[in-house]
Amino acid sequence: MADQPLLHMEHISKRFPGVQALDNVDFEVQQGEILGFLGENGAGKSTLVKILSGVYSKDQGTIRFKGQQVEMRSPHEAQEVGITTIYQELALVPYLSVAENIFLNREPRRVRQIGLVDFKTQKKLAEEIMADLGVEIPGDRLVKDLTVAAQQMVEIARAVSRNASLILMDEPTSALSSKEVDALFSLMRRLKEKGVSVVFISHRLDEVLAVVDRIVVMRDGQRVGTMMRSEATETNIIRMMVGREVGLFPKEDAPVGETVLEVRNLSGANGVRDVSFSIRQGEIVGLAGLVGAGRTEVARLITGADHIKGGEILIEGKPARIRDTADAVRAGIGWVPEDRKQHGLVLMMDVKSNISLAILKRISGLLGSVRFKEEREIAEEYIRALSIATPGISQTVSNLSGGNQQKVVVAKWLSAKPKLLIMDEPTRGIDVGAKAEVHALMSRLAKEGMAILMISSEMPEIIGMSDRVIVMCQGRVTGEFARPNLSQEEIMTCATRFLRLDAVDETGAVIAPTEAGDREVAMAVHQANE
Repeated sequence: MADQPLLHMEHISKRFPGVQALDNVDFEVQQGEILGFLGENGAGKSTLVKILSGVYSKDQGTIRFKGQQVEMRSPHEAQEVGITTIYQELALVPYLSVAENIFLNREPRRVRQIGLVDFKTQKKLAEEIMADLGVEIPGDRLVKDLTVAAQQMVEIARAVSRNASLILMDEPTSALSSKEVDALFSLMRRLKEKGVSVVFISHRLDEVLAVVDRIVVMRDGQRVGTMMRSEATETNIIRMMVGREVGLFPKEDAPVGETVLEVRNLSGANGVRDVSFSIRQGEIVGLAGLVGAGRTEVARLITGADHIKGGEILIEGKPARIRDTADAVRAGIGWVPEDRKQHGLVLMMDVKSNISLAILKRISGLLGSVRFKEEREIAEEYIRALSIATPGISQTVSNLSGGNQQKVVVAKWLSAKPKLLIMDEPTRGIDVGAKAEVHALMSRLAKEGMAILMISSEMPEIIGMSDRVIVMCQGRVTGEFARPNLSQEEIMTCATRFLRLDAVDETGAVIAPTEAGDREVAMAVHQANE
């Protein structure tokens, strides 16, 4: 690496109302380096990246890029100097082609400035860029028809087409399969070989350790450490991130009581077929399976978000007629959804109003007016109980970190005193410290007698937090395991137990579904789905 850093940010500070987001931070990236940028939610990573990408202005400090002092007053200015950011929510136009997205607002013209777009040249240039990155995607393919991984490749190709020297990747692997992650890492290494630097932001420490050269760690708005990949372990990274020892998966034994939820032969138009299982008081039951196995769809049927076609739901032994989400709430069911921003929170409302959303009827007078004193007391109670880091109950939820937003969603449902709490990907997108807090909370709720259905794609979380694990594949239950016998290999075997569905014989008659007898066939289907 050259002695002169590609990027050098010195004494950077940024303050928002009530929050010192960055406090005198130094940050550097070397030429041709893959840098892991880590920290808990709220540590200041996103603020630093937004200053670097021109979204925020700094309060103080200097930025030097390629040896020159620069000021990024907009994302366009950042792109012009050679800095591109790829966010978790991709910024592509779905109904335009790959080539049109790569050269958006920079289209090659038949006649300079005023001519029509030269679509043939544009397609050729786009495919040359993709090929140079080791990716084969037709330039005329519509972006909406691509996988998430392929769309990320298009974003990277767009950055390369702008001659970007530094690419910032914010949680790029959150929606990718393991095979797609490997492809992304190969592309990152290819960029490094070309002298392009990459800043990789992720909460998945195993992925960070697999691809980076160096790691910078933030905590509470300050840079607290740097380490080379050769000296980094998950343990010392976590200790540096949170400033303390963190024990993940603090599963504690809880007394198991009566059955709270029982579903019998549950089916829906969303692909769920004849699913049966039960959950008792004090149990955490994990629902495992590959993406598309039907786990979230089961939750949507139980909570009334989707309509039931067949089967029944029993709450405490009594049939429950759940036609919509309001029926589910009345039955004592709470749901922490997978996408907290879209389905769990009203982002522009404050913390207090979000926590009280599920109990408005209970805290309202005869004419529908909210008893604000009671609402405030309930919000303050759960902020204390869940250690929600917020300047106050009137803070807008969108201003909180991801981990604290997740706690607000949990607080909303706890205020409704549910008998059953469904938690869909409860720790997705939050840092290791917040994960440990959520896991500890789940154990505490179970010990208090709550029944919990946990849907998770993280195998360590499934094994570490579940009393029982129910495995799904193709919308049906393919296995069930109790805690003493939890095995990642056996769970994955059941998760890939694909069926030959609705097979047709030579006369055209439908044959009943049968298990694929060959394990290699099942794995081939698994890999194809990835």
